[in-house]
Amino acid sequence: MKKTGLLAIFLVVFNTGYRAQMKSLPKIESGVSYELAQLRKNTVSQIKYELDLKIPESKSERIAGTETLTFNYKKQNEAPLLIDFKEDPSSLMAISVNGQVTKPVLENEHVVIDAKYLTSGANQINITFLAGNGALNRRDGYLYALFVPDRARTMFPCFDQPNLKANYSLTLTIPEKWSGISNGQLKETISQQGQKTLKFAQSDLLPTYLFSFAAGDFKNFTEKISQQDSRILYRETDSVKIKTSMDSIFTLYRNSLDYYEKWTGIKHPFQKHGMVAIPDFQFGGMEHPGAILFQNSTLFLDKTATQNQLNNRSNLIAHEVAHLWFGDMVTMDWFNDVWMKEVFANFMADKSTGASADKSIYDLKFLTTHFPAAYSVDRTSGANPIRQILDNLQNAGMMYGPIIYNKAPIMMRQLELLIGEENFRKGVGEYLKKYAYSNASWPDLITILDNNTSQDLQSWNKVWVNDPGRPVIDYDVKYKGNAIERFAISQHPEYGKEQKSWPQQFQISLFYPDRIEKVEVKLSGTQQEVPELKGKVKPLFILQNSSGIGYGVFKTDKVIMPDFALVKDPINRASAYISLYENMLSGSGVAPLEVLHFYTDQLQKETTELNLRLITGYISAIYWEFLPEKKRLEESGSIESMLWKALQSQTAKNNKKILFDSYQGIFQSQQAYDNLYTIWKSQTPPQDVALNDEDFTNLALSLSLRNKNNSQLLQEQLARIKNQDRVNRFKIIMKAASSDQKIRDDFFNSLTQKENRANESAVGAALSYLHHPLRQQTSIHYLPKSLDMLQEIQKTGDIFFPDNWLRSTFSNYQNPKALDVVNQFLSQHPDYNAILKNKILQATDNLKRAQVLVK
Repeated sequence: MKKTGLLAIFLVVFNTGYRAQMKSLPKIESGVSYELAQLRKNTVSQIKYELDLKIPESKSERIAGTETLTFNYKKQNEAPLLIDFKEDPSSLMAISVNGQVTKPVLENEHVVIDAKYLTSGANQINITFLAGNGALNRRDGYLYALFVPDRARTMFPCFDQPNLKANYSLTLTIPEKWSGISNGQLKETISQQGQKTLKFAQSDLLPTYLFSFAAGDFKNFTEKISQQDSRILYRETDSVKIKTSMDSIFTLYRNSLDYYEKWTGIKHPFQKHGMVAIPDFQFGGMEHPGAILFQNSTLFLDKTATQNQLNNRSNLIAHEVAHLWFGDMVTMDWFNDVWMKEVFANFMADKSTGASADKSIYDLKFLTTHFPAAYSVDRTSGANPIRQILDNLQNAGMMYGPIIYNKAPIMMRQLELLIGEENFRKGVGEYLKKYAYSNASWPDLITILDNNTSQDLQSWNKVWVNDPGRPVIDYDVKYKGNAIERFAISQHPEYGKEQKSWPQQFQISLFYPDRIEKVEVKLSGTQQEVPELKGKVKPLFILQNSSGIGYGVFKTDKVIMPDFALVKDPINRASAYISLYENMLSGSGVAPLEVLHFYTDQLQKETTELNLRLITGYISAIYWEFLPEKKRLEESGSIESMLWKALQSQTAKNNKKILFDSYQGIFQSQQAYDNLYTIWKSQTPPQDVALNDEDFTNLALSLSLRNKNNSQLLQEQLARIKNQDRVNRFKIIMKAASSDQKIRDDFFNSLTQKENRANESAVGAALSYLHHPLRQQTSIHYLPKSLDMLQEIQKTGDIFFPDNWLRSTFSNYQNPKALDVVNQFLSQHPDYNAILKNKILQATDNLKRAQVLVK
């Protein structure tokens, strides 16, 4: 923020004089450095925050706050105490320390407290301030606090690091018609003069990133969880969705809670339950105990919901509830281990939801959910290890992504297979009990697990956790007559020359006209023979990793395509679909057009919903990213026809919906446009295809991309939307989808202003329309500025936004000029932030591969 007038002059003069008084004042750097965090961990304890916030209805008005901060302190020499507050100095109104009024000093994102005011032992600091808005997500009619990973300091002065847990007592004064929720129980409500004051009980022990509250014009719904009245706040207006979903939401929550209590042997570790459904929430969910935030669109479904949507809802709820133990009760010591809470939340969510399902369904969901997402990063030259290095919490947000959410659960599953399910559970239980309501690191857990097995977990840990990348797993078979004489497998890193191996288990299947021969492999070195296959009759084809639990690029020959009807098991098919795509990307003997034709041939044959969703996603990726425009137009009619025929022939309604979505995402012919326009205009979907309001909105946007004058179409769709939150979202996206170049230019230019990026979910969706392949001739000139803005995006946005920004921008480009922009940017910034550079390399990997594959 810019300093102006007398305040700026005062601060310059005061700070200069203050620094002159201090002896051996340590360097004060922005953010929360590891060194500062360690110093405070050793000197500050027993922290309590009492916060009183007055929230006006208008989001343009500042929020006034008072804070009482108490703590124990081990005074060291005359070094000052630094309290984190990333706001303009004018937001710090008054401070008293242990009853002594002192002039506020805010230097480089820290409130500086002179040692002379502090004592060894108990201390109390009173602060009057204006709350920062950066992490309060103030929307029309509501707000919600989202402080992960280090954004609590953007709202109020605090010790913003995960290993300084504290208790929070919160009072909110809000408009009388609003509701509110926080981590603590609501113990008192006082209404007067059009306002309402909510006083919440002291919270359980929490790190700053888990402290939260929401307030606004919400509806309330209450059900019992563990014999306790528990609320959900929501703004959804679709009565059908509310009626259809509410019981399911609470049932899924209770089922997850029950599973984790039994699995861990530890009862729910916090004082209350509570949920908030947020429109256009930038995450899927956030695990604040007693005030878990969820994405509204994932929670509230109607009768048109596909199995994938139902899975996403159950996974999301199970994930956030798992965090109550993994992350909330036991918290990482430093954010380099943020992946620990996420891997356990995902891994345990898979266990929880799989407990009530057939094992084959669980295995298929695990395979199709985690492997493609993990590979999307781990195959790139910007791949990062699961456990990363972090010097300052201001960079912690960049550590999130598919590696910690998707590769880590795969790793954890292999670890469980390695040491045994019972040893794994015993070790995790010991870890949870030992570090309850405290902090721990990955080495703490791996040491406990190591004590419960004879396996060498330290060397295993290096390749799986501390190194990036994946193995390429090949096989060599020699025949003698019509029988296998020797079958050997080998592995090597996809990148680099270092010799290393990934210890793991997977399955190899030999397919014959009348049977399948399977063998389980425990791969432990760079090469090994599989003696169990010696003497087997020569098969029609071989499928590595047929059970889908192995990780890497498994050699998969295109010879499997002609006889693919022999692959009856859905998991075998999913593994083959994934392996063929990965082999295509690596240039291993199968071309994009061949794989595309194979997938489209499967559209009528593949009846398993998760697999159909998988291959339609691959069809879209190959079609838009790896076919030249001329070839795309040549193939378009055939693919449209096959999708529409499959839609007619498939019997399951969910499958029909998947095919309809794929059809509207790919079509280019006038006939298809007229067909879809009629469906949209009449709001009459094809037979047995269930479409809701959001589906018709998406259809309108698909049509708009193929319409040279789409203003009337977009305005008509806008008029159809009744929910105000969805109206606000569509108003953002329709600018990016407009056929008017000036409107698109103005939209992109508006994103240079932080306030126009506030709804990150809508902005990300809008960018995907702005940079759609059908618009790229006129959107490619946005690319240099998009990269120039990236560091600002990272500083001001939430944790997933930089990756969302990059992928929504670059994902579908194949133009060499787009790659030139990327290469030029990286060459001009040799000292660019390493983590952000990796994000760029990850998001542009397909663009780079397209230069070789597009022929």
